[in-house]
Amino acid sequence: MLSVVLYHFGLTRLGGGFVGVDVFFVISGFLIGGILWSELQTTGHIALGRFYMRRIRRLAPAFLAMAIVTTVFATAVLLPFEFREYGKSLIAATLWLSNVLFYRGAGYFDIGAENKVLLHTWSLSVEEQFYLFLPLCLLALSAVRFSKRGMFVTLALLWTASLLASLWLTPAMPTATFYLFPFRAWELLSGVLLAIWGIERPVPWKGHPIWSWLGLGLIAGAVVLIRPAGFPGWQVMIPVAGTVLILLNGANRNPVNWLLASRGPVFIGLISYSLYLWHWPVLTLSTYWRDGYASLQETALWLGLAAVLSVLSWALIERPARRFVPTLPLLTGTVLTAAAMLGAGAMAYLLDGAPGRYGPMARPHIDASGDFLQDWSRCTTATAGPLAGVETCAIGPDAPPEVLIWGDSHLRAFMDGLAQAADETGTPGIIIWHAGCPPLFGLSKTESAATAVEDQECLTDTETLRAALPDMDGIERVLLIGRWTYYAEGTGTGRDLENTIALRPARGSALRGQDQTSLYAAAWEATVAELSTEVAEVHVLRQVPEMPDYDSRDIARRIAHGRLSGADAMPLFTVRSEVLAARVVDAEAPLTRLANTGAITLIDTWPMLCPDNCTVLHGGRTLYFDNNHLNNTGARTLRSLFVPFLTGAAP
Repeated sequence: MLSVVLYHFGLTRLGGGFVGVDVFFVISGFLIGGILWSELQTTGHIALGRFYMRRIRRLAPAFLAMAIVTTVFATAVLLPFEFREYGKSLIAATLWLSNVLFYRGAGYFDIGAENKVLLHTWSLSVEEQFYLFLPLCLLALSAVRFSKRGMFVTLALLWTASLLASLWLTPAMPTATFYLFPFRAWELLSGVLLAIWGIERPVPWKGHPIWSWLGLGLIAGAVVLIRPAGFPGWQVMIPVAGTVLILLNGANRNPVNWLLASRGPVFIGLISYSLYLWHWPVLTLSTYWRDGYASLQETALWLGLAAVLSVLSWALIERPARRFVPTLPLLTGTVLTAAAMLGAGAMAYLLDGAPGRYGPMARPHIDASGDFLQDWSRCTTATAGPLAGVETCAIGPDAPPEVLIWGDSHLRAFMDGLAQAADETGTPGIIIWHAGCPPLFGLSKTESAATAVEDQECLTDTETLRAALPDMDGIERVLLIGRWTYYAEGTGTGRDLENTIALRPARGSALRGQDQTSLYAAAWEATVAELSTEVAEVHVLRQVPEMPDYDSRDIARRIAHGRLSGADAMPLFTVRSEVLAARVVDAEAPLTRLANTGAITLIDTWPMLCPDNCTVLHGGRTLYFDNNHLNNTGARTLRSLFVPFLTGAAP
């Protein structure tokens, strides 16, 4: 686990340090698989109670100690929205389901990994799910009188299915294949199959030293060369194969095994579980509280704290729990402490993150930081029909849609306001949004914040909608919502300046442009012309003014923790008119031309957001979530702008 810890603390340039988890999966499968197989073949059964009690002794005390301490400090520093999410993750981690939670919670407006204090427990949940699966699987195969060979072959088939599913689905579903047990099972089963094979042969675990060197080389190469993009996929086979080779040759007397068996690596192995448990909460809470580390020396100090806590956890909790504490007190204490953690998580969630912990100056931004959760109950992804594979969200009455709203994440930000306005006007509609995807025909894009698969999905969704429009007979009006400056300029601004997007004509497109700005303008002309042949009216929302330096979560955190005064914060809430004008000139030029010819109806957000000057604060409330998205309060505040579009009345 040392490579994982160093990778997370950023103390190494080895970009694949996270593969230490995969090495651990193989070793865990090897050890547990060997124990269970030997017991089953020796006694004819597996004593589940004894097996799970050993797992509780090994894992629960240190985990619960970490959870208690982490919850105390999370209560002190996390913002309400983040503390609310922490409560959910505490419940999930205590129930060994956090991998499922983090899989389901990944999304465009999700809090970043650096603020998910219990994110590291996903791998522990995978391991615990393996502990449920393997003994029950072996018992089931034994109950139907499978031979040893039949049981081995069945496990091998499960290994194959899991591996093939991971390889096949990683490009399209990388979050699922990363977090969920069925796609990770083959890594653990690699160790299990090796252990069973070694027991049944039997194998002396000795071979030529080259196998150990090759195994070490594969693991080292994985740590050096593998990158998160496209992981796990085929890349994870490298550290898994390396670990299998080292285990296979574990009894051979060679320099690799001598090194691995020396005092330092052995001690790191002894404390590895506690080190893994403690390093991530120390890292996330300290960087959160400190707003990042000031120097390499500070990073080393926090890593040192994690190491000290790990040694103390191993010496004072892990070892006594495994060796000295009687079963009944240990089990009783575990159940009561786990119940307390479930209660603490429930309280954090039910109290909405306990916002009363912070003062009035931070409260508007705290409220804004959590004001983007929306109701997705009316959103579905069709598996058949003209919009197959495209997520659509219904608004207004439950009836065939009369209006279509198409856009990017700015549309997602406006969804609450649009839904409320549609209910108030009695207009059924359909929303189609795709983050970072321009709602314009004939364009493909390459975006720094997206993978190649996600870039292709943008084009696929656009072309699917394009082909479906002629058959959407009930649609009378279309509204386009997007971050137009991003597409015209090719970059974000202020806090997200590093985000870039490059547009180019899609294959077969007739679009032409000397540069991105002219290509963007040509796409507007072509898109509006095509839409006008299918619907009576095309409306476009003028992009909300960008607030380059604003982020509700960051501002709230800095004010709440005393790092930002009210006077220093004010310039971050406003933007000068000349800055706004320079940013939007290229993006709005084609919209102005189209509006002047009557080809589109332009819905202007600026008068309501910038009555005197452009600021995020209106009436003591913050209407923005970050530097370019409104929050739900902002969307509902501006909902009257959509009434003419929804009703078909003249603005």
